[in-house]
Amino acid sequence: MKRVTLFSMLCLVFAFTTIAQNKKEKDKRAIKDMCGCYDITFKYTETFAPEIDYEKKMDYTAGALELALPILDEENKISIQHLLVVNDSMVIKHWRQDWEYENQNVFYYDKDNNWKFQDLSAEQVKGQWTQKVYQVDDSPRYSGSASWIHADGKHYWENKTDSPLPRREYTKRSDYNVMLRGNRQEITDYGWVHEQDNDKVVRADGQEDVLLAQEKGMNIYRKVEDAKCKLALDWWKEHQDFWANVRSSWDQVYNRKGDLTLLKKVEDKPLFMHFYPLEKEGADSDKITEVILKFVTENKTTTSAQGK
Repeated sequence: MKRVTLFSMLCLVFAFTTIAQNKKEKDKRAIKDMCGCYDITFKYTETFAPEIDYEKKMDYTAGALELALPILDEENKISIQHLLVVNDSMVIKHWRQDWEYENQNVFYYDKDNNWKFQDLSAEQVKGQWTQKVYQVDDSPRYSGSASWIHADGKHYWENKTDSPLPRREYTKRSDYNVMLRGNRQEITDYGWVHEQDNDKVVRADGQEDVLLAQEKGMNIYRKVEDAKCKLALDWWKEHQDFWANVRSSWDQVYNRKGDLTLLKKVEDKPLFMHFYPLEKEGADSDKITEVILKFVTENKTTTSAQGK
C-alpha cells in the first residue's frame, strides 16, 4: 500500500488552493464583465396561472441606455452602480448590485416592506458569491448566494430568492405581495443577459404561500460604445460623494441585529425624494442617517444576525 507522505499531502493542498484561486478569478472576471455602457431591452410575459379564471396581464416591454459602473473592486467585494441615461439629456440613479465572496450575512425579503437578516454558515457559502441588490435610494431589495458556473463556454450565476414587487408593477397591482425571483445572469459575447423565472405569490402570516401567476423575463444587455454613456459618467463624478455618504449611512442601519421594516413614505414622500434637498445642502452621513431612521420602524424580535 502506497504511503501518503507529508510532502504529497502538501502538494494536494496546494493544488486544490490553486484551483480555488483560479475559479475565484474567473468569477470576478464574469462579475466585472457586467460593467460598461449598454442598450437594454426588458421583456416580461406571464406564462402560467393555477386558477383557470385568472386574467393574464399585458406583456411588458421597454428599453433603456444604462451605464453599469464599478464603484468598488476589492478582493472579496465588487460593487456596481447602474445609471440610466434618458433622452441623451438626463441621468437617473438606478439600482446597485454588490457581489460579496463567501459572505455569511444576507437579507431575505419577507413581505410588507420587511426584510429578515440572517447568518449563513461558512460551509453553506464556500466558494459562493452573494449578490445584494439595492433600490434607487440604496435601501435593500433582495439578496441570494450561489456559485458562478464556468462550463462548456458558458459563464452564469443562478439563484432563487424573494423580493418586493418589481417597479413596473409596484404601483399598479395589489393582487400579490411577494415575487419569488428565479435569477440567472449569464455573460455573453455581446454583453450579458438577466433571465428570470418568477412566481407572483400571495403571502400572509400563518398561511402557506399561494401562487397567483408565473412569468418569464429577459433583460438583454448589449454593450455599446462607452462614449454613449459619457453623460452618466460625468453625472456620477459630480454626485458620487453624496451617494458614498448614503451607503455609509445605510451600513449603520444594516449593522443592527434583527429584521428591518421600512415605511414607504414619510411626510407623504418616499425616501429618494427626501435625498434631493439633502444633496443640495451637502449633508453629511449623520444628517442622512437621521432621515433614513425616520423610515425604519421598530424591529421585530428575532435571532437573525446583522446585515452586510
